[in-house]
Amino acid sequence: MVEYPNDQRLSEILKAVSDTTRRSLLTQLCQQGTSRVTDLASLYDMSLNAISKHIKVLEKAGLVARRTIGRTHWIEPRIERVQLVEKWFKQLKSIWELRLERLDEILKDGGI
Repeated sequence: MVEYPNDQRLSEILKAVSDTTRRSLLTQLCQQGTSRVTDLASLYDMSLNAISKHIKVLEKAGLVARRTIGRTHWIEPRIERVQLVEKWFKQLKSIWELRLERLDEILKDGGI
């Protein structure tokens, strides 16, 4: 198995965004900016506790950060971590591009 730098972090990010609610929360935060947990929870048909658990998974993956001011919890997006996923996809794309270029060369040379 091929190991990639930051493989553990990449796995945490992909696991965190594998859930539709967490992807929706992250999208909401990126579109609207920093939001209160209670405001985020009001957008979903689930308990505040359930939303908090989803946010904690996103926090652990480094995709959001929490600031507490008094009793209010503010959640802000941290999209820098998504660059790891983007970089991984670019690596996959370049591997396939090389393979397709090689196949094209073979076909042009009449090698198949």
